[in-house]
Amino acid sequence: MTLPDQSALSRRDYIRALVAVGGASALSACLDAVGSDDGPDVPSGTDNPASLPDRQHAWNDALARDDDGNVQLPDHHVLVALSLETEVDDEARETTEQALRTLERAYEWGHEGLVFTIGYTPAYFDRFEASPAEVDLPEPEPLADDETPEYDEFDALLHLASDHPSVVLEAEAGLFGERDRVNGLEVETDLTGVFDRLDDRRRTGFIGEGLPAEHTDVSGVPDAVPEDAPFFMGFRAGFTDSQATEDRVTIEDGPFAGGTTQHISSMAINLTQWFDQENHYQRVSKLFSPEHADEELTGSVGEALGASSGLTTDRIEATEVDAREGGVVGHAQKAARAREDGQPLLLRRDFNTVDGDQPGLHFLALQRGIDHFVRVREAMNGDDLDVATANNGILHYLFVDRRGNYLIPPRPLRALPSADPTS
Repeated sequence: MTLPDQSALSRRDYIRALVAVGGASALSACLDAVGSDDGPDVPSGTDNPASLPDRQHAWNDALARDDDGNVQLPDHHVLVALSLETEVDDEARETTEQALRTLERAYEWGHEGLVFTIGYTPAYFDRFEASPAEVDLPEPEPLADDETPEYDEFDALLHLASDHPSVVLEAEAGLFGERDRVNGLEVETDLTGVFDRLDDRRRTGFIGEGLPAEHTDVSGVPDAVPEDAPFFMGFRAGFTDSQATEDRVTIEDGPFAGGTTQHISSMAINLTQWFDQENHYQRVSKLFSPEHADEELTGSVGEALGASSGLTTDRIEATEVDAREGGVVGHAQKAARAREDGQPLLLRRDFNTVDGDQPGLHFLALQRGIDHFVRVREAMNGDDLDVATANNGILHYLFVDRRGNYLIPPRPLRALPSADPTS
């Protein structure tokens, strides 16, 4: 792929564009831009697999937190789509495991190093003529009447995340034979021969205060995006009280106990309409709830909420009344109706993107079973509410292009699991 024109971009925009391109050339250009000849200089990992959590999705304890205690995701993300190129046997499993262990030896498990997961689609498990045992992992499907998404029907997906763009680029390059060393460690085993990397399905993105506003040079990203907003739509997300815990999304029983399921919706966002046709009051009403707007609870980008989304039981229970009497309901308010015993069902790890040179979101959610995601999505659709589509949360501004469902096995089973590892 063609590298971006460095002269036309700020240094940070140039580096993010390189992450989107990927490959050895992009890594070389990234290292040159950050003034490194040998590769990223970040904390090394461990030779002791037992020191790492059995849950691949156990990221929270290794990530930074903001001043309010909310978990902060790493700045840079890459989703690498994989197609299996060999038979599933012990040799292929050993190769896969050793390649992934190379990353864990090279980089500290955390935002300053690298966190990652590998997950498997229903299409992967079709070769076993069975679904993964005791896991709710259906084929993806439309979840709203007006959706016509494409589906992730390849075999597996690798999610790489780090605060350092050179780390995600180098880790990916090392896994696919484009880099001999990663963070100074020799790459003895890679994934070539086991997986084929599907470049046309590769996705990238970013999250963090001020990062969305730096993309106003991209068509569809207006200057009105707040300078300190971590997401394109102008507000914080990931409040502690609106996130499921890692325990809550972990599969409890069966051979895949300790794993989780992952859903990814890749979507475009109509930011021009969101910012040009709606004022701050209306955006708060549609994203949170009308009461958030009336009582000025959020501040400019949600900073006034601290670690709480402000979705009290009363505000959640008022959703139908707000729709019927006020003619508008909030996205978060609707979704919160799917909580179980007052607790959220999803652990969101989504991030912004400018893939395809347009603003979007890769909505990544972890949950015990895909049925939990579907339950939340149905609540968010608000089909039961007497409200116009334009005032039904943020549905009017989001357009789903792709959907995918995945099993994230526990770490001991992450290398090409069978449908029933106990059989």
